[in-house]
Amino acid sequence: MSADGNFYVKRRSVLARKMSSEPIKDADLKTILNAGIRVPDHGALNPWKITVINKEKQKIIDEQIILSEYKKENPDANEQNLQIEANRLQRASVVLAVLSTPVEHPKIPNWEMVLSSGAVCMNLLSCAQSLGYAAQWLTEWYAYNEKMLEYLGGRPNIDKISGFIYIGHKIEEPNERKRPNPEKVISYL
Repeated sequence: MSADGNFYVKRRSVLARKMSSEPIKDADLKTILNAGIRVPDHGALNPWKITVINKEKQKIIDEQIILSEYKKENPDANEQNLQIEANRLQRASVVLAVLSTPVEHPKIPNWEMVLSSGAVCMNLLSCAQSLGYAAQWLTEWYAYNEKMLEYLGGRPNIDKISGFIYIGHKIEEPNERKRPNPEKVISYL
């Protein structure tokens, strides 16, 4: 990665459905995780947790939580949709679940803790992509499911799932998508 910022200007996510799930190197996963936790964190509160979901657990979560909860909410779902839900996490080599776990603090607002959790997601995503992996930050419906939150160790009505970082290998290069016009979103005072 060059010091001129070109990586970030050209950074693109690869859709989870366009990843292959061959394993990634353990050393790379460790690098990604270590980069993920190097984020702005007012008060060094660590108001977030990362859960690494490996292949064996992906299948269990897909079947026992994602598919099960989907069927409850969609009793008339067709076979194609059920098949999609039965394999959500298994699209990737590894999935990193990031939870926002704010704590009570007399001076540090909850909002800053939530932002710090989002920064963890972005660092994990960017590091994986900088190492040449396919990666995508997703929430999807199951990020808002209480059973999923509890399975990941989250506290209902306090913690939230900030996202799932899917990491795998590129099947093909991602297409560029429309980006914001800098003149419409950036101003100078």
